[in-house]
Amino acid sequence: MKPLLMAGEINVDLVFTGCGRLPEFGGEVLASGFRQGPGSSSMICAMGLARLGHSVAFAGVTGADGWGDYCIDAMRDAGIDVSAVTRDASLQTGITVALSSSHDRALVTYMGAIGALRDDMIADAQLAACGHLHVSSYYLQDALRPGLRALFKRARRAGLTVSLDPGFDPHQRWGRELVQLLPLVDVFLPNEREACAISGEADALASLHALRNGHTLTVVKLGSDGCMALQPDGRPLSAPAHAVDVLDSTGAGDSFDAGFLHAWRQGLPLRECLRWGSACGSLSTRGIGGTACQGSEADVRVLLGAAA
Repeated sequence: MKPLLMAGEINVDLVFTGCGRLPEFGGEVLASGFRQGPGSSSMICAMGLARLGHSVAFAGVTGADGWGDYCIDAMRDAGIDVSAVTRDASLQTGITVALSSSHDRALVTYMGAIGALRDDMIADAQLAACGHLHVSSYYLQDALRPGLRALFKRARRAGLTVSLDPGFDPHQRWGRELVQLLPLVDVFLPNEREACAISGEADALASLHALRNGHTLTVVKLGSDGCMALQPDGRPLSAPAHAVDVLDSTGAGDSFDAGFLHAWRQGLPLRECLRWGSACGSLSTRGIGGTACQGSEADVRVLLGAAA
């Protein structure tokens, strides 16, 4: 199988766990745990795919600073090809502070170089060497977003399949531009809040029907309730989350993406793809940070076997 190309943002995550509530200005809350780790939706998904045995290449931008060194070293140690990562001395590497509980998290992000990747930084030769293109955090990719249609068209001409995780829009404008891109996307991976905001619908099922375009497979992530997609005949199909000892939900949706794409690229049935996504998302919550406890293929098979 040809490598998977991740085109996305790079940042460090500073994760504080056990936050019973969010701080108010003038106040303070205490956390029961802390971990510094590789961050960003794109990095977490890339490392999850590498953990599952995939060959992964990464295109992104960091600052020429210690945080950038940290991120690049983390990806290189995971076996990810970082030759297409650009170091920009005029920018600082992005940082996200995550305040996490067992069921959800709140994020504060310093953008830095996060939104600096452009479509012209991704060469045709690099696309030709890969079999799939994944883009995360659409709403944070300020420089990539205007050229994303052209990038997707280049990728498809080169024979790649394409997936997109929109992420949250910090400005909460959402817009219709993303929907207009979806005919170029094979797999679309929003969570329920994102799907509802993008589609203008009130729930996951209505969003799935509203986003249906005859080509794109949309999968809505439902957190502790698992996930849902539509079968070719329009009937919904879901898979539950798995019972694990949850420490931190940071990056669970990105690990879900990795598990789903792992199964989907192998041509497994939709039900199995949903189960793999759900299993990988659940396994990742056992540790602090998005990459500390991502599952291997063997880990996932054990979890799925126990749930059968």
